Amino acid sequence: MRRILSTLFVTACVLVATPTTGHAAATWTKAGTTVAVACGSSTLSQAANWYFPATTTPKALVYLQHGFSRSNANMDALAGKYADAGFLVFAPTLPSSTAGNNCAVNNTGDNTAFLNNVAGWLGELTTSTSNLAKSYTTAAGKAGRTGQAPPAKYVIAGHSAGGDAVTYIANRLRTTYPAAFANLKFLQLLDPVLSPNGTNMATGLAGLAGTSLPIYAISSPPYTANSQASGTTELIKDVPRSFLGVRLTTGSHCDAEGASTNFLCTLLGGTSKAANVTALQTFAVNWANDAVAGTSTAIYYPGGTYYQGLLTAGTITTLSGS
Repeated sequence: MRRILSTLFVTACVLVATPTTGHAAATWTKAGTTVAVACGSSTLSQAANWYFPATTTPKALVYLQHGFSRSNANMDALAGKYADAGFLVFAPTLPSSTAGNNCAVNNTGDNTAFLNNVAGWLGELTTSTSNLAKSYTTAAGKAGRTGQAPPAKYVIAGHSAGGDAVTYIANRLRTTYPAAFANLKFLQLLDPVLSPNGTNMATGLAGLAGTSLPIYAISSPPYTANSQASGTTELIKDVPRSFLGVRLTTGSHCDAEGASTNFLCTLLGGTSKAANVTALQTFAVNWANDAVAGTSTAIYYPGGTYYQGLLTAGTITTLSGS
């Protein structure tokens, strides 16, 4: 999908950020602001949405990263599901077009220096003057949550090329911000797609291999829109664990966006089936719940009633390491 979208990105960029539908009957508060990130000798100011759950003590922070040619608006539906479950959600928009500076979610040259700076958002969150802390403070003020610190525990989730990026970011946290990495409880890959250049996902997975960090994917079958499931293939090849998530047998690359997708994704990735979107949201949220709480709710894993029901119905297959 990345390579096809690149030909459409310039003419469609205004429409990319506009979801077809919104989230219904929210039990959370959404605050839009910006977040700064260094790009070489410059500083970018990127759009950022924060979703504050009804509870005043969120169970954890979810950093939710969109993919190539997409924006944080396209992750609105899934962000709302996390917030419904009691998570504080941070969803930024990162550039997709590098314009020669390699400061993008998709690696078309060498975006590792830029992703190192993005990793600093989480690595330096406890410093009040850091970029992410300042973004949070502004959003908290808009949401009427002033005086509340963000939770220490956090989850990282990335869709498409965002999955490639966040795998690298998680490992950067391990090597550069070990105290912050200790609070990372889960890495969720949503139909991940490898970037055309570099080895960001392979590098990230290799570095994370010696840790106990849960890394699960929710993927669609191999087809053009997800570059023949390139990211899922990389995960299965590099992580020898008996359970690595699920594949939605009739899934679309747009499933992670759900109701907040738009024509550009569905044109190339196909229209999502409601049952697949529900399954993705259910697994993503409940696996995050378990990872943060240190529990294992049996119904959402192989052998459990919810999981086995979808397996028996042919809705999912199990992903496992090589």
